[in-house]
Amino acid sequence: MKKNTGLWIDHKEAILVSIEGEKTDVQRIESAAERHHKPSGGWKSGGTSVAQTVSNEHIDEERRKHQYHAFYQKVIELLGDSANIAIFGPGEAKIEIAKALAKISELHKKVAAVEACDRLTENQLIAKVKKFFSTLK
Repeated sequence: MKKNTGLWIDHKEAILVSIEGEKTDVQRIESAAERHHKPSGGWKSGGTSVAQTVSNEHIDEERRKHQYHAFYQKVIELLGDSANIAIFGPGEAKIEIAKALAKISELHKKVAAVEACDRLTENQLIAKVKKFFSTLK
């Protein structure tokens, strides 16, 4: 029996719903990425210029980018044995992980859809994934 997986993802967490026959498995993966934060004290507090502040923001953004990449790699490892993959999510994360999957030829072929979707309860997500794959047959 082939395994179909629905993935709901944002930058904070990923929820994988795997369906294999009548068996449904749900996995939740938390992201270790830092949240955006405003540095306290303003741009003059350290006696630095605007360029220094912009540089610090760039460093923070690069750090987050690498943390997201590590998060996506962890999720991709769990998708490896899926026959079909549907990706759902509210923001950019679904597109970013789809691009990461596109670089892996054997997984890229398995992506059935990338759709916008707000946060759902676990039961709503399971129902959405089951409905999606029932129409795919």
